[in-house]
Amino acid sequence: MSAIFTEDTYEQAIIELFENMGYEHLYAPDLERDYSSPLLDFMLRDCLVRINRGLPLDAIEEAIAKLRIFDTGSLLQKNILFMDYIQNGITVKFFVKGEEQASIVRLIDYENVKNNTFYVVNQFTFLENGNNRRPDIILFINGLPLVLMELKSPAKDEVDAENAYNQIRNYMQDISSMFIYNAICVISDLSTNKAGTITSGLDRFMEWKTKDGNYEDTAYAQFDTFYEGMFQKERLLDLLKNFILFSGSGSGRFKVLAGYHQYFAVRKAIEKAKVATKTDGKGGVFWHTQGSGKSLSMVFYAHLLQEALDSPTIVVMTDRIDLDDQLYTQFSQCADFLRQTPVQAESKEHLKSLLDGRSANGIIFTTMFKFERGEKPLSERRNIVVMADEAHRGQYGFDERIVISENEAGEKEARTVVGNARVIHDALPNATFIGFTGTPISSKDRNTREVFGDYIDIYDMTQAVEDGATRPVYYESRVVHLKLDQNTLALIDSTYDVLEHQSDSATIEKSKKMLGQMESVLGADSTIESLCGDIVVHYEKYRANLLTGKAMIVAYSRTIAMKIYRQILKMRPTWKEKIGVVMTGGNNDPEDWKEIIGTKAHKEELARKFKDNDDPMKIAIVVDMWLTGFDVPSLATMYIYKPMHGYNLMQAIARVNRVFKDKEGGLIVDYVGIASALKAAMKEYTKRDQSKYGDMNIAKVAYPKFQEKLQVCKDLLHGFDFSGFFGGTPLVMAKLITGGVNFVLDARAPHRKELFLKEAMLLKQANSLCSSLTTEQERHEAAYMEAVRSTVVKITYSGSGGKSLSLKEINAQINELLKSAVQSEGVINLFDSSKTGENFSLFDPAVLDEISRMKEKNIAVEILKKLMAEQVSMYKRTNVVQSQKFSEKITQLMNSYYNGLITNEEVIKELLKTAEEITNLYKSGQKLGLTQEELAFYDALTKPEHIKDFYQNDQLIALTKELTEMLRKNRTIDWQKKETARATMRKMVKRLLKKYDYPPEDYDFAISIVISQCELWTDNADNPVTGIGEKHKKIIYKYPTEQPDRRYLPSYWRGRSQYSV
Repeated sequence: MSAIFTEDTYEQAIIELFENMGYEHLYAPDLERDYSSPLLDFMLRDCLVRINRGLPLDAIEEAIAKLRIFDTGSLLQKNILFMDYIQNGITVKFFVKGEEQASIVRLIDYENVKNNTFYVVNQFTFLENGNNRRPDIILFINGLPLVLMELKSPAKDEVDAENAYNQIRNYMQDISSMFIYNAICVISDLSTNKAGTITSGLDRFMEWKTKDGNYEDTAYAQFDTFYEGMFQKERLLDLLKNFILFSGSGSGRFKVLAGYHQYFAVRKAIEKAKVATKTDGKGGVFWHTQGSGKSLSMVFYAHLLQEALDSPTIVVMTDRIDLDDQLYTQFSQCADFLRQTPVQAESKEHLKSLLDGRSANGIIFTTMFKFERGEKPLSERRNIVVMADEAHRGQYGFDERIVISENEAGEKEARTVVGNARVIHDALPNATFIGFTGTPISSKDRNTREVFGDYIDIYDMTQAVEDGATRPVYYESRVVHLKLDQNTLALIDSTYDVLEHQSDSATIEKSKKMLGQMESVLGADSTIESLCGDIVVHYEKYRANLLTGKAMIVAYSRTIAMKIYRQILKMRPTWKEKIGVVMTGGNNDPEDWKEIIGTKAHKEELARKFKDNDDPMKIAIVVDMWLTGFDVPSLATMYIYKPMHGYNLMQAIARVNRVFKDKEGGLIVDYVGIASALKAAMKEYTKRDQSKYGDMNIAKVAYPKFQEKLQVCKDLLHGFDFSGFFGGTPLVMAKLITGGVNFVLDARAPHRKELFLKEAMLLKQANSLCSSLTTEQERHEAAYMEAVRSTVVKITYSGSGGKSLSLKEINAQINELLKSAVQSEGVINLFDSSKTGENFSLFDPAVLDEISRMKEKNIAVEILKKLMAEQVSMYKRTNVVQSQKFSEKITQLMNSYYNGLITNEEVIKELLKTAEEITNLYKSGQKLGLTQEELAFYDALTKPEHIKDFYQNDQLIALTKELTEMLRKNRTIDWQKKETARATMRKMVKRLLKKYDYPPEDYDFAISIVISQCELWTDNADNPVTGIGEKHKKIIYKYPTEQPDRRYLPSYWRGRSQYSV
């Protein structure tokens, strides 16, 4: 297949797909154009004139000038300005009959799609800063390169969409001007097709899984669904204008492209709002599971409302001050996209002044409690839309109830109590209400439907996880570790029931008594000691080294939160910076609480530190704050010591389901028996969520997956006995790891390596979730598999920056890997020597002999290959002739080895012989009286066959030295930058060669070799290369003793430098 369906074939298939959607195809090499311009200049002017009929040519020319020249700033700042041009047009000034006028030049006609020009262009070469790059496909609209696509061959196992992503990131460095005009980036290899923006990490490139908004059968979308779903002309224009925005602040600004679930849901909500504003005012309920971008969906909705309705006023309403602040901040960051600045109501009076008599526009933020009963409505307009966040928490209650109570004199009094929904609806009687929620509405909850109507769109947990928008959540019960008795658990269960049906004062009083009992049980000193002891052990053993080590402890009450904080610090006094308490303060708090709780500014600083992945603050103790609307993507662990149920529980656990790098999922560790509440809450989810996440218990879900993958890895190592790893001495353990690596790398079983790497990675991910449940034997086996996997990866694949790993890197990485994988019980010593600080040459015969005598021949081959590749890459920077010669030789050798034509002993022998040749080459330069630098020119001059027959060696040496000296004297900083300077250099070289009658007749081709060597020298003269004969530090790893003393325990070395290097 690989010969038939290449990357080029795939490119042609994509072009055909776009032609079927009405795009015209252009093959860029056939165009007459300026290669230093990212625009299709011949098309741009004609398109702008056509779209902006009636505007003078001067206005069009000024708009084009603004498009071509952006003021100084970062790529992101320029792209922000360009996206504003795309979405809102360019403001220009021009003169008509001597009078200055202003107008807007539109770059795209959003009203009439046919008035725009759509081209799919392939192989578009662009030159910038000496870089010549050619992206696979670019979509040009009206001459602007708005979508850049990088494709990879579906037929090659070694390349995939991730390679395409890395290539785009490199393009952004090499040809950054192209990305000033970029709206969307696409990476695709047929099986994986994703879209993102210039600021998206790989994990934020998302698939587009439907053409029409139907979410059925979207688990594995076909490639044409992606392209036809996103790039139909009308859809693409809609995305460009209404579904791309910039969020964040300061240096943390980032560009957001709506996901398919956001796009279709917001479009449905807009259609519903158009009807609701003319009828019953029920805008519906927008249920998108937590973590899937609900806040940004609200921004997209508010933006589109302004176009769909006639200058609407939008009221964004929450039931908590911290949520109000969070949403207000999100909307404020998108003020440019919204084309107006949101306002936050500071009091009931301020809210009233903002709404009373307002005739149009405005985005107003408020908590629901700022509404109060009034004599008359604040506004009777129909084009007011109230967006309620977390719709089912209290924005309802139409009933008026009579409550009878006693006054101070003992007399009974009656007063009317009105539900929140009635107060808000009386204030805005004709408004449309839409509810946004991350958790489903209870089937028994008629109030929410009475206020908002039914669901507009459902994006459930299953879909979000399948799309990679969120991660799955797993559950681990550790109630037994606290030794809570059955009465306590029964008390917790009954409290849930009471809380769910709170209605009259008697029930509330009963609830308070029960809660008081729970406070005394859960807050008992002995229980807190047990709890903190277990949390600390669980965290240190299983969670501290996972991702960034961030964890959250949810405490039952403020008092208990303080007890947990103090007990943990008592156990771990050095954790002062590692742990913090986040909760509201009260006037009656004990004096010694105030320093710990701190001010509002202190809480904001804690939030900043907890969101910073590199900050030492790792554990947050919370009560209510941060349980909704607070996102830390790397947070993977939540310890729950607070009875919760329903949507409060689901909101809380969603703190750990955010996407972050290779995070497998979030773990909920339960200390109060929330399992039944979790199952009850899941009953409200969709049928497929119930079947998939109705049981999140890691013992039933993650642990079996772990056991399955462990067995697969053991099967792949069948034939290699690693049983001595368990209970063996550190030396035995280290040797068994290298033996396992050697077995996996066996060239006679070519598929074993890739299969083992894949399965061992799945084992690692499963282990990250259930490591607290595994047996000691399983833990040892998993650690062994991870040591082998990671060592194979680091020996055979690239090092930092895509360059080959050096010997030093290989040794350092193996050392780092093994000290964590085998818990400091043994470290591999590739080059056994007790002397530290000894110097050696990369091609020191003693070192090469040491490698050749390694028992693990497959590892020896890989290390030798790395050493050779490193030396050849050095030669590439200085000696064009020798680098080519040795590169070809090593490639041929390794191909023969991988194809089974020669054994590993034979390839080692040949590689050692090649190393000797390179060493002898260095010595030959010394014999001729040439430096290594001069030898490179000598090699270039003498490369052509028989050329030495025409000259005496003294002549060639004299020419070599004069050539080197001339280049050294005349070299300027412009060699690399200006083509004119390079041309001057070439003329000087040719003049000197002519002086020596070089080259002889019929050897004209020889001059190009010499010129190539000269250019190589000029490009690298500022970057001296380590020579073969120069010394390198030898990396020595100390073995632990046979009986490890306390220094080899992890606890001893925490915070210290562990190994001598």
